[in-house]
Amino acid sequence: MMPNTVPEKLAVVLAAIGRIIVGQRDPLEKMLIAMLCNGHVLLEGVPGIAKTMMVNTLAQALSARFSRIQFTPDLLPGDLVGTQIYRHETGAFETHRGPIFANVVLADEINRSPAKVQSALLEAMQERQVTLGGQTLKLPAPFMVLATQNPIEQEGTYSLPEAQVDRFMFKLLIEYPTHAEEHEILRRVARTNPVTSVAPVATLDDILAMRQTLDAVHLDEKIELYILRLVAATRSPSACGLEDLASFIRFGASPRASIYLALAARGHALMHGRDYVVPDDVKAMLHDVVRHRIAISYRAEAEGLNSDALLDRIVERVPVNEMGASHAAALD
Repeated sequence: MMPNTVPEKLAVVLAAIGRIIVGQRDPLEKMLIAMLCNGHVLLEGVPGIAKTMMVNTLAQALSARFSRIQFTPDLLPGDLVGTQIYRHETGAFETHRGPIFANVVLADEINRSPAKVQSALLEAMQERQVTLGGQTLKLPAPFMVLATQNPIEQEGTYSLPEAQVDRFMFKLLIEYPTHAEEHEILRRVARTNPVTSVAPVATLDDILAMRQTLDAVHLDEKIELYILRLVAATRSPSACGLEDLASFIRFGASPRASIYLALAARGHALMHGRDYVVPDDVKAMLHDVVRHRIAISYRAEAEGLNSDALLDRIVERVPVNEMGASHAAALD
């Protein structure tokens, strides 16, 4: 697939999703970028803003097999990955694959299940395989987990392990629709038989071909160093000249943040029709890649600061190149 056809194909996919989903253009673009980058996405938003429908419609538009798993406190690992069933007729065990064997897996309210289930999902996310009855079974390609969590209700929930949170390429914050968007939603959905499906406009082979194109997007060494400076500023603000932020951050982003930020910047450039990355691509993806990888201090919470506010300050003050911010235009 030629690079100049990729944004056209992605635009067709987004247009198809837009027949069902009103607004939410930014998170939908980033879900597609995550799929191109072979990453997973954590979606956070209040109930009722179409998180499940967004993921389902994305899978429909891509001809992908979709699976929704409702995470509950009594969920078992076998409910996720499958189990071995003994057949009296044959005297042998038969492998019954669970709902994790899909291309697009929606882990709904992921933080409502205990550690054993989280561990089973972690292997699937990281290794793209599961262990079932002593066998190692590969998951289909492409494979992407989109997990949702409710930011308001905490009763009966389990904190996600830091190791698992770090496996998500993006954490996307799904906001309320605008007044105009909600008016359009009302017109479309407030009826007894609303349209809830969309015809496929792309295939899984298209996605795999786009991934090969992604690797060809040029990432200059100056951009690589800019990414490293941004991530380093979350770990050691004082060493990066941001002494006033040091008391607000308990620990910063892992090297996986640098890797995902470079991949995401490539995906953002490709989606916007370029075969090279500019600093604005990095800035556009920084918050979604890093916000869940920073642990803020109690002082930050007391002053009403969150990770996004700290990242805003880091972007403002970390120069695009080592010569200083005045030379940033040279890279644009």
